Amino acid sequence: MGFVALAVGVFPAIFAAILAVLLRRFGSRAFLAAPFVWVFTEFLRYWLTGNNWNAIGYAQAFDNLLLPMARIGGVFLVSWTCAAFTGALIFAIVKGLSIATFRRSIPLFLILAFVWSVDFIDKNTRVWQKGDIAVKVVAIQPNVPMDGLDYQKYQQLRQNQIDLAEIEIKKLTTDNRLPTTVILPESPMNFMYNDDREFQQFIGDFATRNNVSVLFNSAEPDATNGKYFNSAVMVGPDGREVAQYDKIFLLPFGEAVPPLLEGLVPGFVGNFSYGGEYDILPVGDAKAGVMICFESHFGQLSRQYVLNGADVIIEMTNDGYLGPTPILRQHLANAVFRAVETNRPVLRVTNVGVTAYINERGSVIDPAPTYAEATRVWRVLKSDGSQTFYVKYGDWFAWLCSLVTIALLLMSFRRRANASA
Repeated sequence: MGFVALAVGVFPAIFAAILAVLLRRFGSRAFLAAPFVWVFTEFLRYWLTGNNWNAIGYAQAFDNLLLPMARIGGVFLVSWTCAAFTGALIFAIVKGLSIATFRRSIPLFLILAFVWSVDFIDKNTRVWQKGDIAVKVVAIQPNVPMDGLDYQKYQQLRQNQIDLAEIEIKKLTTDNRLPTTVILPESPMNFMYNDDREFQQFIGDFATRNNVSVLFNSAEPDATNGKYFNSAVMVGPDGREVAQYDKIFLLPFGEAVPPLLEGLVPGFVGNFSYGGEYDILPVGDAKAGVMICFESHFGQLSRQYVLNGADVIIEMTNDGYLGPTPILRQHLANAVFRAVETNRPVLRVTNVGVTAYINERGSVIDPAPTYAEATRVWRVLKSDGSQTFYVKYGDWFAWLCSLVTIALLLMSFRRRANASA
């Protein structure tokens, strides 16, 4: 953990170093460039480490003032806006809050005004069209403990999840027009659908008995190398597998070790194979993309799902190893941004919390209490097929900030070279 903290700490150091160079070249005006540099370093961390946990934009996940901007430029645009306020304020303080100071800040405020106006128009003119109800979803939060699972306890906890689901299914018998999908979260249960014939029979009997589809987390074999995928498997009402998604973004050093270090450093959880397909799963009459745990961190994943036709995003996660800490809410913030960026609801199904329905505007609806058994029933609508600016163009704003930062650095070094000559 100390190594991880040091690695992450490199990127604020890079920000400080670049800003120091710009301050020497441009003086206090460099503070107006700080938001571009900050987003550049967040984006750099994202690409080099595969992790952008707690980018400052995520602090706005539960604040509706800035959150809608994510539809335009993702979490990086929200990070830039946060940093822009700070940069402009520091610039004004350093320059003595004079009228001339505010005039020099006009370009930055014009950019802010432009972003806000685009967002305001988008938010207030968009027709939030809804299709027909496509499926009923029964979400199970089983609160499976992280240790002490002998075989007898395993069977009890497995049956308990089914019992919780059947209680909710019986309540829905008055509405038989809609198909039902039961979603079980990622958990320490370690299902292995392909290799475990007894589990195939167990889950198949449940599906056929209740005429439901079941989506669950499972370790599925990779025939190419003898490893396993961390997968989401769906079994249909006929008791047979209908779809599988293999996790693409594995937790570094947790679920996979980089090839150069494989064999030298163990994975904390395992050493899975990387998935490579953005599979879309049928959920009733709708289509869904699945994020497994850490994948809710990647806007490019949910974006690709929507480009492939997803009506809804499903997140299956287990945060039980984190304990009752603020990290549970931080992880929830990731899912909020994925909903807003894509204009698709996120169905968040967790082992210990926070299980919740997150609508297209980022509102967290009916969250379950943490570290407790809970069930939730949601009716999911088909989307209108619309695509946000972010879905169409991805992390364009982060690339823009990177280009601005590089250009400013080149200007600084060129000026220094000319001065030396």
